[in-house]
Parts: sequence; structure tokens; C-alpha cells
Amino acid sequence: MTSEHETLWNRCAHLGRVLLPLVDQEPWRQARRREHLRAWGIDTAVGERLIETFTALTAHAVAVDASLTGAEFDALPLRSVADAATGKRDYELLAGLPRTFADGRDEHAVKVLLRLRTYAGGQAGLQLFRLSTQVRHALTVVAERSPVPSPTCGDILPAN
Repeated sequence: MTSEHETLWNRCAHLGRVLLPLVDQEPWRQARRREHLRAWGIDTAVGERLIETFTALTAHAVAVDASLTGAEFDALPLRSVADAATGKRDYELLAGLPRTFADGRDEHAVKVLLRLRTYAGGQAGLQLFRLSTQVRHALTVVAERSPVPSPTCGDILPAN
């Protein structure tokens, strides 16, 4: 049986996985993002996976701060997640994570890549900041493109 906390994380991870495909409806956005990642010395595949994970971490942190359940996650405003992407500290994003992850890719990205980059400082810290701006930008693009005036996470997530 899936715990409520796991359900919430799974919804956040789902948001992370759908975000870049939604942004990439305009192909030039993908090309520009990949150009930025290369210029910053970040492997494209790794960078895009980190953007997915960073999105999930940010959404999760905002949802936990608001005491939302997995069922209530769909009501979380995209703007709140976008603001938190650059407004929350790295350690705030790591607080309250599930102890285990159903998806091994999530566990690897969170426990290894982001934690190493978070605590490494220097260039890695700069790369995390750059990735956070990419997350904020992507969420803002999707929110502005939405036909709904103040879109929520549920407005952009496809039905499961």
C-alpha cells in the first residue's frame, strides 16, 4: 500500500517528468535550453534529468509547507512552485523527502546527484542556481501558455 507521503512525491515527480515536454511544444525552447546547459558545462541528459528532479523537489517542498496531501496536490498553484524554484534554499528542497522511492531514477537523482551538487559548493552550487532558474522559467512558460488564468499543477498534469 502506498503511503500518503509517497503519493504526494509521485505527483510531484510526475509534474517534473511532464514539464519539459510541455515547454518543448515550441521546439526552439528545447534547443535554447540545451545550448545553455552545454555552455554551463552540464551534460544535456544529466541537466534535463536534474531539471525534472528539481521541479519535483520544489513542488514537493511547497506542498509539504502547505500541508497538502497527494489528493490536494492538483490545487497547488504553478506560480507558487515557480517562485519557490529560485526562492527556496537547497536544504529546504531536501527536507521532508520520502525515505524510499518507488522509481530508482528518482532516488538516484535526489540522493546522489542533487545532494552531491548541493554540498559541493563552488561551481556545483552555481550550476544548481542555473538549473533553478531553468525550472522557474519552464513553469512560468507553461503557466503563461495555459488558458486558465491562474493555473494549478492539476491544470497541466495529464490524467493518470
